[in-house]
Amino acid sequence: MGENRTAAASGIRRHLAVVILTAAAVIPSACDAPASDMAMTTDDRSRLYQLDYVVTPKPALGGVIVELTLRQPQRLLRELDMRLAGIDVSSIVADGKLSRAGNRLVWHPPTNGGVIRWFASVNHERSEGAYDAYMSASWALFRNEDIIPPARTRTLRGARSVTRLKFELPQGWSSTTQYFGRNNDYRIENPARRFDQPTGWVLLGKLGKRNDDIEGIRVIVAGPVEQSVRRLDMLALLHWTLPELRRILPDFPRRLTIISAADPMWHGGLSAPKSLFIHADIPLISENGTSVLLHELLHAGLRLRADAGADWIIEGLAEYYGLELLRRSHTISARRHAAAIEGLRDWGNRVTNLCQKQSTGATTARATVIFHTLDTELRQYDDGNMNYNLDDLVANLRTNNARVTVQSLQDAAVQLIGSLPAALETSALPGCAE
Repeated sequence: MGENRTAAASGIRRHLAVVILTAAAVIPSACDAPASDMAMTTDDRSRLYQLDYVVTPKPALGGVIVELTLRQPQRLLRELDMRLAGIDVSSIVADGKLSRAGNRLVWHPPTNGGVIRWFASVNHERSEGAYDAYMSASWALFRNEDIIPPARTRTLRGARSVTRLKFELPQGWSSTTQYFGRNNDYRIENPARRFDQPTGWVLLGKLGKRNDDIEGIRVIVAGPVEQSVRRLDMLALLHWTLPELRRILPDFPRRLTIISAADPMWHGGLSAPKSLFIHADIPLISENGTSVLLHELLHAGLRLRADAGADWIIEGLAEYYGLELLRRSHTISARRHAAAIEGLRDWGNRVTNLCQKQSTGATTARATVIFHTLDTELRQYDDGNMNYNLDDLVANLRTNNARVTVQSLQDAAVQLIGSLPAALETSALPGCAE
């Protein structure tokens, strides 16, 4: 694969030239601004700078050209500091000043804006012969994070970006992302950040798409044409389960994008902001009663991040609630749900250390049973006024934006019922005493 990427980089150098852009001062118009921007004062608008990412796939080279254009009415964005670790980029050219030290690339653009370009290789093997990012002659599947390095900025105080993502595609190709847009042109909005950067799963190519509005959520299922992507089957399962999910997570995103493809993609599921990938050949409900699709859906909805040694918490909650959605929606019977829990109990009994760096299948199985036991214990608690269950504990846990730890999980339980449940005592969590 290293030889292929070297060849791709050499090839792209024949396609790229340094582009010097004389950028005019541009203030986004009202039609391009979000509703909140409509009420902005003139001074507020003077703090906006425009970022346009244009992505052009090059299937013959196994990657994409990314061109980032900055337009600003004054020197608002002074520095863009990008982290290149884990991203294969080459042929970087830019207006202004560009410096690279190790895995960091720092761009100091001209006062009124400019352009920076790079080539990003897409193909990435997660295991031998199985890819979690892939480009063929007729389609490409990857995350925005695979081609656009995460960045931090240095700006004038109060400045914020207005960001767009556009795909320049071959004839007959279309695009699917987590964002609302049209004609392969998407507005990137994250009210919590001043610097908006594209994230989430992307599918390009000759695509088949199905969508539905389910419980106030716009759901899009997309996959390459002529592949066995079960678009309507997925929508049917979500019609049964999303109403229950919304009861657990009322703040679930209003848009959900599901990307699916067959080999040579990795046989599994992977979540990202407001989007997820699932291999086309994976059963929607496995013989043991679990669901990879719902597991990844919970990751996207819970939006919890694990600190060191706490990955079992994140994975266990996703697996537990995947089963719960099936039970609560009557997609599986109570008897089958109980059998699934017992099967996970047998699998997880071999685990001697929950608090590993990364949760294994057996660790996740044991964690799921711990949360099932914890839910039963919480339901038995009665202070005379309130009855609780695991939904209440998870709501407490999610109010803290910090990374989840064993301690924060225990604290959330104590906050709920005033004492530590037996299911979360250190003696019940093997390997976590340290």
